[in-house]
Amino acid sequence: MNIHVSERDHVTLVEASGRIDSMNAHELGEALIREIEGGHVHLVLDLASVDYMSSAGLREIVSALKKVRSSGDLRLAQPSPRVQEVLEMAGLDTIFQIYPSQIEAVGSF
Repeated sequence: MNIHVSERDHVTLVEASGRIDSMNAHELGEALIREIEGGHVHLVLDLASVDYMSSAGLREIVSALKKVRSSGDLRLAQPSPRVQEVLEMAGLDTIFQIYPSQIEAVGSF
């Protein structure tokens, strides 16, 4: 898994790629928490290049959402079809705001 963090229109964009599983999910969680603790509370997590996300990955993004909710939000952009299916099966498509493109997700703030 690779993680790239950048700023776009006062929104922190976190782009993940590869597989997110029990071996590396904590890295995604740490990256998100680091941004939140650094005062970046408008976050977009781009999942377009994530081929697989396990329950460990889901736990990390839910944990980050809970941490940021009091002062901001974590929104998801363009999850791959497989990741979208996992989000729906876990019922997380009703918890997260999910956008079909990075531009729409960033613009939603």
